[in-house]
Amino acid sequence: MAKPISFTKRDLEKKKQEKRLAKQQKKEERKNSGTSSFEDMIAYVDENGMITDTPPTPDNKPQEVDLSTIEVSTPRRPEEPVELVHEGRIEHFNVSKGYGFVKDLKNAEKYFFHISGLIDSVIENNIVTFELEKGSRGMNAVKIKLKK
Repeated sequence: MAKPISFTKRDLEKKKQEKRLAKQQKKEERKNSGTSSFEDMIAYVDENGMITDTPPTPDNKPQEVDLSTIEVSTPRRPEEPVELVHEGRIEHFNVSKGYGFVKDLKNAEKYFFHISGLIDSVIENNIVTFELEKGSRGMNAVKIKLKK
């Protein structure tokens, strides 16, 4: 039968002290083994904008840059011509509630319209021309006429 192992308080304290010393030694070894100095950490940017570890040579002086050619913001893209009159088909029209939807034939977008935006009398599946107007919930079709 194996004898149970028991430790006295002194033995336990001794083990803790040994662990602390071993941990401290490992910490010192890591600290001393690292040969990374400040010079090793410096990075340079070459004339092409690439990061390198070699410093620039004095004979490769950077070119003068005209400050007026630097754009700080994103360039505006040219305005696309806004089509005023669209062509579409009446998808849904509820006469009793006074609203409906017209589907643009070019981009298949559906736009809400109110009965007050009608110029001609329309029913579902009629081909119409209309204009767009910004409403509270998006673009609305207005000035809706039957296509001739």
